[in-house]
Amino acid sequence: MSRENLQRIRNIGIIAHIDAGKTTTTERILFYTGKTYRLGNVDEGTTVTDWMPQEKERGITITAAAISCEWRDHFINIIDTPGHIDFTAEVQRSLRVLDGGVVVFDAVAGVEPQSETVWRQADRYGVPRISFVNKMDRVGASYWRTIDMIRDRLGANPVAVQVPIGEEASFRGMVDLITQKAWVFTDELGARPELIDVPEELQDLVAEKREELITALADHDDEIMLLYLEGEEIPEDLIKQALRRATINNELVPVLCGTALRNKGVQPLLDAIVDYLPSPLDIPPVVGVNPETGEEETREADPDGPLAALVFKIVADPYVGRLAYVRVYSGRLQAGKAVLNTTRNRKERIGRLLRMHADKREDIKEIAAGDIGAIVGPKQTFTGETLADPAHPIVLESIEFPEPVISVAIEPKTKADQEKLAEALRRLAEEDPTFKVRTDEQTGQTIISGMGELHLEVLIDRMMREFRVQANVGRPQVAYKETITRPVRQEGRFVRQTGGRGQYGHVVLELEPLEPGKGFEFEDKTVGGVVPKEFIPAVEAGIREALDAGILAGYPMVDVKATLVDGSYHEVDSSDIAFKIAASMATREGAKKAGPVLLEPIMKVEVTVPEQYLGDVIGDINARRGEIEGIEQRPGGVQVIRAYVPLAEMFGYATRLRSLTQGRGTFTMEFHHYQRVEDAVARRILARQV
Repeated sequence: MSRENLQRIRNIGIIAHIDAGKTTTTERILFYTGKTYRLGNVDEGTTVTDWMPQEKERGITITAAAISCEWRDHFINIIDTPGHIDFTAEVQRSLRVLDGGVVVFDAVAGVEPQSETVWRQADRYGVPRISFVNKMDRVGASYWRTIDMIRDRLGANPVAVQVPIGEEASFRGMVDLITQKAWVFTDELGARPELIDVPEELQDLVAEKREELITALADHDDEIMLLYLEGEEIPEDLIKQALRRATINNELVPVLCGTALRNKGVQPLLDAIVDYLPSPLDIPPVVGVNPETGEEETREADPDGPLAALVFKIVADPYVGRLAYVRVYSGRLQAGKAVLNTTRNRKERIGRLLRMHADKREDIKEIAAGDIGAIVGPKQTFTGETLADPAHPIVLESIEFPEPVISVAIEPKTKADQEKLAEALRRLAEEDPTFKVRTDEQTGQTIISGMGELHLEVLIDRMMREFRVQANVGRPQVAYKETITRPVRQEGRFVRQTGGRGQYGHVVLELEPLEPGKGFEFEDKTVGGVVPKEFIPAVEAGIREALDAGILAGYPMVDVKATLVDGSYHEVDSSDIAFKIAASMATREGAKKAGPVLLEPIMKVEVTVPEQYLGDVIGDINARRGEIEGIEQRPGGVQVIRAYVPLAEMFGYATRLRSLTQGRGTFTMEFHHYQRVEDAVARRILARQV
C-alpha cells in the first residue's frame, strides 16, 4: 500500500432522512461498479446492504452495512447508514471513521428533520460531503427548491454542478456544468447513458448556473478569481481541482441530481465521489493522547507508520462469532500479530481479518492505513476503543452516543430462558452502545432502554430469533431522570465495630446543580490529607452509585456536581468500602434536601399534514403539552408543523394522527433535550410509580 494507492481510496457514508433512497442509491452503485449483477429492490427485500430479516420485513435500514467496490481505478468503501432516528448511533459511529459523505435528499420533501440531524453530526466530525437530490421523477420534485432549503435550513453553501433535463415524469438526465455536456438515460437499466450537447432550451439556464458555480469558486480560489476577472475561459481541470479543495475544506457542497430507483444519475454521482471527496491523505492527521505521557500526538495516514486503529462497531455474527469493525488510521493491522488495546491497557491478539461485503466476507492478511475491515473474535475490545502499536501507544478520541429515552421491563418465560436472556442482552449491549440494561432495585425486574419504540422492538425481535429466547415484555415507559435544584452541604459517616477490625469512613460533601446536559462532575477540595488520596476514587464511586438511583422514584440523577470538602479517617479501620458507603449515604441524604425534581425527555416533532387538517392537529399537539415552534408551507397544499412535545405524550400518536387526517398525515420525531416536569404532572407520574 503506497501513498499513490492511498490517494485512490475513498471511505464514504451514504446518509439521509428515512426513505430518501440511501439503500436504493447504494444498490445502484454496486450494480454499476460490477459488484452485483442484478438490481436489488428495498420493497422486495432483495437488497445487498439490508440483509437482516428485520430490515427485509420492514423495508428500512437498521444496521450500517459496510461494502467495497471500484470505480475508475479507485477503491470505494461505502457504509449505508440507517435513516431512522432510533438508530442514530449507527450514523454517528460511521461518520466518526469516514472521510466523506454523500447526503441523499428527497426532491419532493427537500430537507427533512433527520437530514438536519445527520448534517449536524457530519459538521461535528468535520466530514466533507456532496449532496444527491434523489427521486427527481416524482410529482412535486424540485431540484432548485431543495438547494435553497440546504442553504436556509442547514446553513451550508451548496453549489449546483448539474442542471436537470426535464422534471417529474419527463426527467431524463442532467447537464454537467463543468464539462457542459448532457447525460441522457434512455435504456431501462441506465447502464449506457448517452453523452450529448446541451439541449437548446436549457442553454440560457446552463450558462447562468455555470456562472454561479464559477463565482462561488472564485471566492475560494485566487487562480479562478484572476481568470474570471480577466474574462478568460477557465479550464475544466482547474474547476474540478478548485471544487475538490473547497469541498474537502467544507467551504462548498456540490449538489447533483437523479433518480436511483429509475437508474438515472448514479454514474455521475460515482464520478463526483472520486473527483470531490477526500482520500485518507486529504484529511488532517488523526489526533490522540499518549497514555504514558498524557501529551497530544498525531498519526499521519502512513502504512509504514506505527499502528493506530479505532474500533467503531461490534457485531454478533451468526457464522464467525464476534466481529469488530475497525478503521486503520496509521500503520498496518496484521493477522496473527499482538496489538495493544490502549483504552483498557490490555494486549489483544489479532486472529482472522475480513473485508466485509454487507453479510458476505472475504479473508485478508492485513488492513493498511486508510482502510476499513473487520477483526474476528476480539476478546476484550469494544466500540470506541483504540488498537495501537505497543511500542507507540496512542488513545484516539472515542465516540459519544446519546442517552436512551425509553425503557421496557423484560422477563424470561421459563427458567431455561433465564441464562439465555442474560447472554443475549449482554451481546446486544456490546453491539449497540445506545442499548442499556439494568436491574430495578425495588422490583428486581430487568429493564432495557433504547432510543425509541422501534429500536426496542427490533432488539427484542432479534433476541427471540437470533438467540432463541422466549420472554415477556412490558409496556414501553419513558426514561425519566432526576436532578437537584439547590446547593447543599451534607455529612456522611459510616462506623461499624464488630469483634475484629471495624469499618470507618467519614466525608463532608457539597452538592450543587449543574446546567442541563453537563452530566456529573466530581472535585476533591480536601486539604491536609483529611481523606487519604487512596480513598478518593472510592468516594467518587460511592457518589456515582447513589446518583444511579435517585430520590423521587429511583431514576438516575444527572447534572450534579459533588465536591469533597472535608472528612476524617481511622489509621486501622478505614477502607475503600467504608468511604464508598459514607459517600453514598451523604449523597442520598443531601439529595433529599437539595430540592430534587423530575426531568423528562422532550422530542423534536415534525408533522406533515394537508392544509384542511392543520387546526385539528395543532389542537391535538397543544393538548399533549406540546410547544409549536413554527409552521411552514410546502407545495401541494401541505403544511409542516414543527413542535417540541414530551415523549410521554407521544405514545400511540401515529394512530391518532391517522384518524385526525384520514390517513394522510405523517410525522417524524427525535430526542432533543431533557426538561423539568411541571409539579402537577410530576405528582401524577410519581403517584403511578408507588
